[in-house]
Amino acid sequence: MTALLQPAPITVEEYLEGELLSEVKHEYLGGEAHAMAGAGNRHNQVATNITIALGARLRGKPCRPFNSDTKVRIELANHTRFYYPDAMVVSDRNRDDEQWQDRPVVIVEVLSESTRRTDLGEKREAYLAIPTLKVLLIVEPGEAAATLYRRGPSGGFLSEHYAGSDQWIPLPEIEVELPLGEFYEGLEPS
Repeated sequence: MTALLQPAPITVEEYLEGELLSEVKHEYLGGEAHAMAGAGNRHNQVATNITIALGARLRGKPCRPFNSDTKVRIELANHTRFYYPDAMVVSDRNRDDEQWQDRPVVIVEVLSESTRRTDLGEKREAYLAIPTLKVLLIVEPGEAAATLYRRGPSGGFLSEHYAGSDQWIPLPEIEVELPLGEFYEGLEPS
């Protein structure tokens, strides 16, 4: 019986260099790069609407939104990860010549059927380990619904659920409120 060959781990530097040349985005989990699944038009429109809503409301304020082309770097106890959230807000930004952000205050993930389990499991847990993160917003693409994880006074996260296009999501952490219905602007109900 022969042992299966395992690919050699790649370094963070190799990953970052490869991402600059790759036509496909990859997430990085402690030495392994994983190609990202493509998202559908509905998912992308919801993510774009969220980024636009954040950008419009953050104009003139110190925090800045980033779209899904910017990675977030997460330094866990035993390894480094890079993910591409659908949107994030950063108050203490990295240098302009870097490919990632380290200190997001808000991260937004729009769910999709192909990545739902990973988004609600592995990625959610990694995001909640970021010391600067105050809000993780998980958005449903097919209906006006979102679950928000907000850092509480004890340091742990408390969940809040919002449903209905008339709901507003308060984000005092970045001095804005987001209208949930705006996330779905221009889309037919699914």
